[in-house]
Amino acid sequence: MVQELNKTVIVAGGAQNLGAHLAKRLGEEGYNVVVFDKQGDQAEAVAGEIASQLSIKTAGYAVDVTDESAIETAMTDVNQRFGSIDLLVYNAGVARSTKITEFTLSDWELSLDVNLTGYFLCAKHASMYMIKQKSGSIIQINSKSGKVGSKHNSGYSASKFGGVGLTQSLALDLAEHNVRVNSIMPGNLLHSPMFQSLIPSYAKKLGVEDSEVEQIYIDKVPLKRGCSYDDVANAVIFYASDAASYMTGQSINVTGGQVMH
Repeated sequence: MVQELNKTVIVAGGAQNLGAHLAKRLGEEGYNVVVFDKQGDQAEAVAGEIASQLSIKTAGYAVDVTDESAIETAMTDVNQRFGSIDLLVYNAGVARSTKITEFTLSDWELSLDVNLTGYFLCAKHASMYMIKQKSGSIIQINSKSGKVGSKHNSGYSASKFGGVGLTQSLALDLAEHNVRVNSIMPGNLLHSPMFQSLIPSYAKKLGVEDSEVEQIYIDKVPLKRGCSYDDVANAVIFYASDAASYMTGQSINVTGGQVMH
């Protein structure tokens, strides 16, 4: 039996993969779970699956995180239906891997729109309700590529570095309202569809076969394994909790020691 918190989390980009895992784990912690995703049907399916397993309230919304009016409308509805917006987890993201000389403007703009502007828009509108409540937490799922540059990933890395600055700025804006803002910086989620989709381009830049890529990335990690969905979820749950009440504006590495600053 799940202990209800009487708190509501919005997971933006929560309809699949890591986002869906985070939504379920937060539901297990007792949050009422709202899933925002461009794939509205899948968002509703994830919410429905969580509700069928746990005694919490859930909902799924079709939301394009680059559309401010859609975000504003959905946030208003969530607050009316659930009574509060206590936690925002911004997980929406895209990655395109190409050398700078072939990196298209459209891929650059997509990276910034989804990874950075979407975070800004969702945080902006969630914070309006958190300010009224005088409490709340915002957590961005960032990347180790927001701490160190990444070869053939200029758009992704630039957008993630921007996320670190945005997190610090939001934390300063919202501290007086008892709203905390942090970023989680995962290492390589080797078994995620996003990483798997990039293997051919990574093999090309490394000059190796596709089958060799995963081991090369494992060898870069002092703890000798990739990052898992649970590794990320454990950090999110801690930084959303009262145990982290004195922590804001932080960019927390979950990289197995690969990045230490």
